[in-house]
Amino acid sequence: MKLIGKTIVPVGILAVAAGVGGMYLTTGQAASDGDRESSVRSAGAQAQVARAYVGDPEDPATWRLPVESYMPTKTQVKVVTSSRDELIDQCMSAAGFDAWKPAPDLPELGGKTLTDWRYGLHDGELAAERGYHPDKGEQETYDKAMEAGAVDESGADEATLKGCVQKVDGKVPDAQSPAIVEQINGESFVKSKEVPEVAEAFAKWSSCMKGKGYDYKQPLDASDDPAFGDPEKVTPEEIATAKADVACRDEHDVERTWFDAESKIQRAAIAEHLEEFNDAAKATKDAVAKARAV
Repeated sequence: MKLIGKTIVPVGILAVAAGVGGMYLTTGQAASDGDRESSVRSAGAQAQVARAYVGDPEDPATWRLPVESYMPTKTQVKVVTSSRDELIDQCMSAAGFDAWKPAPDLPELGGKTLTDWRYGLHDGELAAERGYHPDKGEQETYDKAMEAGAVDESGADEATLKGCVQKVDGKVPDAQSPAIVEQINGESFVKSKEVPEVAEAFAKWSSCMKGKGYDYKQPLDASDDPAFGDPEKVTPEEIATAKADVACRDEHDVERTWFDAESKIQRAAIAEHLEEFNDAAKATKDAVAKARAV
């Protein structure tokens, strides 16, 4: 983060065969066969889609959703960003702005992976110490970096910087996920809440929380409670709520149920846009190759 296999018999053949025997397919039957053929094609595409991965079953941070296989990894982003920063720096120096430097990376804060904290807090020890707030040391490091800022003392104008960025784009494209990848990543999260198994897990979690004296409908309602929104203050009430939250999640397997449901939704959605997703993965590999060749 910067500081600035199945054989398909054509419907036509089926119709001819039925006609020979004195039977004819109705329009509804033809449509049904067409739907079946489409379903088979969809199943074939889905078989080529990346699958979800579970590292440590007890640690959601080690799980990987299918969509992540088509997103640039942290390492890939770092390789591309470093190369781009160097090229932009060279371009700015050539334009007469030797003092220009790229903005530094911000320290990590909170969730470390796509699935870490995606479904809410899951670390009992952190909950007991910080409630819903990030680790204290991480927060302090992050705050210091933000306070330091990215002050550009080179006096460079925006037009010059924009021109250098455009030149670098032609040599080493930025490693970013295309809109369709981000879209499905976001939509799958929302849709997964409506899956019956997930809704049931939510209801059980809510009942569990109510038994402990807390009235929340869904897991993220607790962490999003405005009462816990002060970034500099962790109250005993917040810690007690977070501990109860994690305990109820564990008791009713909320994260895994939610993760499994979202994984299925993602795989089906990716199958419908498989070519675009494969192109996205290839674009990232190409960008990394260009970055390393600089």
